[in-house]
Amino acid sequence: MSGTDDGQSLEAHPAVSRPVTAAHDYVEGRLSQYQKWYDKKAVKTKAMHLRMRTVSVVGGALVPVLVNLDLSFAKLTATVLSLIVVGSVSLESVYRYREQWKNYRSTEQLLGHERVYFETKVGPYSGLSESEAFTTLVARIESAIASENSATLNVMTLGGQVSTDVQAPHGIPGARRELR
Repeated sequence: MSGTDDGQSLEAHPAVSRPVTAAHDYVEGRLSQYQKWYDKKAVKTKAMHLRMRTVSVVGGALVPVLVNLDLSFAKLTATVLSLIVVGSVSLESVYRYREQWKNYRSTEQLLGHERVYFETKVGPYSGLSESEAFTTLVARIESAIASENSATLNVMTLGGQVSTDVQAPHGIPGARRELR
């Protein structure tokens, strides 16, 4: 392994030439940071959604069984379990974990696709100079982040109603654009 003056080996980053370009800094810095953040949020909100659904489904199935049992603790247990189910369903309707999970995961996937398109110079980056490709990448990534922020805000404030002003752009699966 040959070392560089910053203590890193060239093998650790084989595609990187020195000096590091602005595009590389952006891709490895901001883009990677957001991909990891969206992935982490998607995993967390999916887990919360599945927990809430599990509590609701299992609890909802157990309540009628408990009500029909002739045991001293059954009615109290059914009442408590009913309250837990109502709480779970209510919290899911407030926090909308499913919608957040879908927004985070689709944005994380979009960022990953953009990264691959940029690095392989295909799709919207085909035939562009390095500078034009980098400018296009930044515009598309920042637009995707802004669209996700807007979509999450809509989910949280409009009660999950689908907004007609945010739709997928033509030719890019999973991406969103504003209609004019």
